[in-house]
Amino acid sequence: MTDTDRIEKRIELNAPVSRVWQALTDHQEFGEWFGVKLDGPFVPGQASRGHITYPGYEHLKWEAVVQEMEPQKLFSFTWHPYAVEPGKDYSSEASTLVEFKLERTANGTLLLLTESGFDKIPGERRFEAFRMNEGGWEEQMKNIERHVGQKR
Repeated sequence: MTDTDRIEKRIELNAPVSRVWQALTDHQEFGEWFGVKLDGPFVPGQASRGHITYPGYEHLKWEAVVQEMEPQKLFSFTWHPYAVEPGKDYSSEASTLVEFKLERTANGTLLLLTESGFDKIPGERRFEAFRMNEGGWEEQMKNIERHVGQKR
């Protein structure tokens, strides 16, 4: 594994683990801070589908396969990173694994985000997918921080 195979972000949120868990795993709340309108709840082993609502990306569909939902500890899914080319079928490409791990702290919750598997993405897309998701996750950490701070 190289240093371009995984993205890691961490943020301490001033909210209890139960609140952060809800923001991550309730499909409507997830959509609010992430910028996606999902068709239904997250279910382990099943695809989650919807449409991106983030400005400039509204034409894109969202699709991820929920892997694990260990209450108040781990939420994970696989997806095709930065799959933004209209009409392109990414289904034959390897997907990356996104993991949200939660740890209780004295002041709230430590949220650890990891996206791994970029080394398996086709070479012509790998660098751009990594670069865009690195910046995207930076923004998403700020988004969830604002979200859990506003809704208690």
